[in-house]
Amino acid sequence: MIRLTDVVKQLLIINVLIYFLSQLHLNFMPDMAMYYPGSDQFKPYQIITHMFMHGSLTHLFFNMFMLFTFGPMLESFMGSKRFLFYYFFCGLGAILTHTIMWYLEVQQYNPLEMAAYLAHPGSVVGASGALFGVLIAFGMYFPDQKLMLLFPPIPLKAKYMVILAIGLEVYLQASESQTQVAHFAHLGGALFGFLIILFWRKTGK
Repeated sequence: MIRLTDVVKQLLIINVLIYFLSQLHLNFMPDMAMYYPGSDQFKPYQIITHMFMHGSLTHLFFNMFMLFTFGPMLESFMGSKRFLFYYFFCGLGAILTHTIMWYLEVQQYNPLEMAAYLAHPGSVVGASGALFGVLIAFGMYFPDQKLMLLFPPIPLKAKYMVILAIGLEVYLQASESQTQVAHFAHLGGALFGFLIILFWRKTGK
């Protein structure tokens, strides 16, 4: 039985609450998504608020399922303050990575395409980047912990699940599959999580 820890519980509540508020079509909710910097729709606070927005009930469910599955054990191990810092550090690393790739893509547009895009820019929502950081941390701290896959329902050690998840993200990005999914954000969250854990281990912090 998974015991919910304090930070995980609050993150679950906030994410679920904001999702259902967004379904009421409140005027301020669309501004919480992360828009392309340089467009009129971009606001600095979106760097944080986009992590609490989700595009669909399925999107919300799978992200919160990841948080519910891996978060409590990781928070208990790291402590609440460090876990919360780590969660946002990975989320910020994810959107930074995505924005860099976003910028490189947009710079290839001609002036007319650029003007059209800035008038109606794309947006990013979701906690997936932060949660890929959580997944990486779980695999690094509990590599031999056995987990049950959903599809197919077979047991797998955490370290192999991490390798499988990252490999799948790399493949999907390289194959340009599911273009509505921010794969670079997922990979960025995982990378930033991996790097800060290495830093903590090296410095003994």
